[in-house]
Amino acid sequence: MKRSIFSFAVAALVIIAAVQTDATPKPAHSPYPWLDHPTADTIDARYPAPKGYVRDDAQKGGFGEWLRGLPLLEGRPKVLLFDGREKNRQDVHDAVVDMDVGNRDLQQCADAVMRLRAEYLLFAGKPNQISFRFTNGSSAKWTDWQRGFRPRISGNKTKWVQTAKPSSGYRTFRQYLTKVFQYAGTASLSKELKDVPGTAPPKAGDVFIKGGFPGHAVIVVDTAHNAAGEHLFLIAQGYMPAQQVHILKNPNDEKLSPWYRFVPDAPLRTPEWRFDAGTLKRF
Repeated sequence: MKRSIFSFAVAALVIIAAVQTDATPKPAHSPYPWLDHPTADTIDARYPAPKGYVRDDAQKGGFGEWLRGLPLLEGRPKVLLFDGREKNRQDVHDAVVDMDVGNRDLQQCADAVMRLRAEYLLFAGKPNQISFRFTNGSSAKWTDWQRGFRPRISGNKTKWVQTAKPSSGYRTFRQYLTKVFQYAGTASLSKELKDVPGTAPPKAGDVFIKGGFPGHAVIVVDTAHNAAGEHLFLIAQGYMPAQQVHILKNPNDEKLSPWYRFVPDAPLRTPEWRFDAGTLKRF
C-alpha cells in the first residue's frame, strides 16, 4: 500500500526531532564548543609576532584564523594525560591548549590534529568535508554517522550499517571522533594529506607528519614573516599516551622559542621528534 504524503511528513518530523534532541554544551555557532567557560587567553593574544616580523594574513573564517584563536589555559600548567596523571616530560611545552582530551588513551598525536580539523569544519558549517580514513582504507564520514550509520569492522573490511537514530548534536559528533581515533592514525592521515614542496613555507593548519607504528604529527597553529622574506611558525602537538594538546618549545633557539624558523628543504627537530625534510603536508 502506498504511503500518504502526511505519513512522509510525520516521518520527516520525527527524524528532525531526533536530530535536535541531542543538545550541545554550547550554542552551535560557538567556535570552540567543548568549552563551558569564557577565556581571553588565546594563541594570537599570547604570542605576538617577534620583533621585526608581522603575523601572516589569515582568511576570514578560515582554518588558520580559527587555530590562532584557540584558547589557552592560564600560565604554563603541567600537561596532563587522559587519566589525570602528569606527562613524564614537562620541559617540552610553552603553553597548554584549553581543550579536553577525553578519558581514554585515544586522542594522541594524529588524533589531536584530526580533532582540530573536524572541530573547525563543524564550526565553519562544512559537515560534508568532515571525513577521515581508517587505517584499513575505509572512509568514515561525519554525514553518515549523523544519519545513524555505524561501522562493523571485520579484519581489514568495514561495513557501515544504520543502527542508531539520526543525530547531529555535539555529543554525537564527539562519539564519531572517538571511533575515528580508534581506527585511524598517522599511517592513514599521512596518506590523506597533500605534500607541500620543501621550499614552501608552512601555513597555519599544515601538518608535519611521519606515518607509521609509531609515527608522529604536529600541527602549525600560527605563522609570521619579515620584510626579508624569512618565515616563522608555531606548532602544537598531542602525544602518547593521550594527553592535552600543547604549544611546543623550540629546542633549537631558546631566544626565538616557541617560534620556529622555517629553513627550506631542512628537517624539523622538535623536543620529542625529528621530522625529515619533505614531511610537511596540507589538508
